[in-house]
Amino acid sequence: MRIVLLLCCFFLFLNCEDKHSKSKKTIEITVTKADKKETSIDSTKTEEEPFKKLDSKNAMHFFQEYDKHHKENKVRITTDFGSIDILLFNETKYHRSNFIFLTKQKYFNDTQFYRVIDNFMVQAGNSDDKKTARKRSEIGKYLLPTDTKRGFKHDRGVISMPSSEIDNPHKLASPFEFFIVQQKGGSHFLDGDYTIFGKVIRGMDVIDKIAAVETDEADWPLHNIYIRNVEIIE
Repeated sequence: MRIVLLLCCFFLFLNCEDKHSKSKKTIEITVTKADKKETSIDSTKTEEEPFKKLDSKNAMHFFQEYDKHHKENKVRITTDFGSIDILLFNETKYHRSNFIFLTKQKYFNDTQFYRVIDNFMVQAGNSDDKKTARKRSEIGKYLLPTDTKRGFKHDRGVISMPSSEIDNPHKLASPFEFFIVQQKGGSHFLDGDYTIFGKVIRGMDVIDKIAAVETDEADWPLHNIYIRNVEIIE
């Protein structure tokens, strides 16, 4: 009788232990799923959504759709000489969207003001660093059409988009670069050829400092002037 009681207790113990183990395993799986869900939410906040590599065929449609969901229009450019705040114009939506897109892709970070002409303009968004060429390759090769009939003039402080260096009779814009007019009184001889898509709202003193640096014969500053960060502020 004692042996029967002991066997009953033994099997009862095993049954309880098995239920406890299964319960513990279920809790661990639940916690793991919760962790994965939380990680997914965090990554959505910090990373730009994936995109198909851009080219001349899909770029305009991409930015047309991008404009519907990304309405930011103020950015801050942090340079070796200080910060510059820029308002991007909603009227030139493809060019505004392009600049916001490249900002979110961190493209401009560590590029340079590579062409500087005092009392004319400063040009940025390029670099002799292979990392810049690699970032361009990952984003894609495309041009943007000019959009010059919005009533904007190349006044001092406006940000405009240069045409590409490739054979380009229609002056299609190079999407990775921009220039800021520094000339007092403006550079209105550029009107009609290049797309103005924003203006400096704070930091023209920084532009003046950059424009005053010493350059070589190709207008490249003797000491590199880096864009350390470009961020959306509104």
